[in-house]
Amino acid sequence: MNVPADEGQLISMILKLVNAKRTIEIGVFTGYSLLTTALALPADGKILAMDPDREAYETGLPFIKKAGVDHKINFIHSDAFLVLNDLIENGEEAGAFDFAFVDANKEDYIKYHEILLKLVKVGGVIGYDNTLWFGAVALSEDDEMAEYLRVRRGCLRELNSFLANDPRVECCLLSVGDGLTLCRRLY
Repeated sequence: MNVPADEGQLISMILKLVNAKRTIEIGVFTGYSLLTTALALPADGKILAMDPDREAYETGLPFIKKAGVDHKINFIHSDAFLVLNDLIENGEEAGAFDFAFVDANKEDYIKYHEILLKLVKVGGVIGYDNTLWFGAVALSEDDEMAEYLRVRRGCLRELNSFLANDPRVECCLLSVGDGLTLCRRLY
């Protein structure tokens, strides 16, 4: 359930290419992508990370501390919508973040997208994990697939179509890991 190493390396490179300093991570799990991000950011970089599962985050926290990057992370044990909406309601500067990474409830990806477009700067990048969903997004309804694949297949197909047609972003769906869609905010 962690981000694969090749995806982590790609995210790290993208963060460096865009000179990211402030990032958002929605869905932390045990923190591998969070650690990768923290290592890629400059010494004064900051990550706002949120997840409702504190126990999973604490599993990876010793590795984050050992890497000496825990000071870059503001982990909030909460539902992401509460945190993101608070940022907007409390006047967080529009476009204050350089990068966002989403690996959370797949059914909510489009809702996250709408909020993140208010928080990520023009030219910034939003990454969505698992957008190929083990290849299930390319299967027809008649193809056999495990029930857990079928359950989220539809919402990820909807997301992929939505992002491909969203004029506010330029997007690229990569076959890295289980599919990584990168969106560069245009306006």
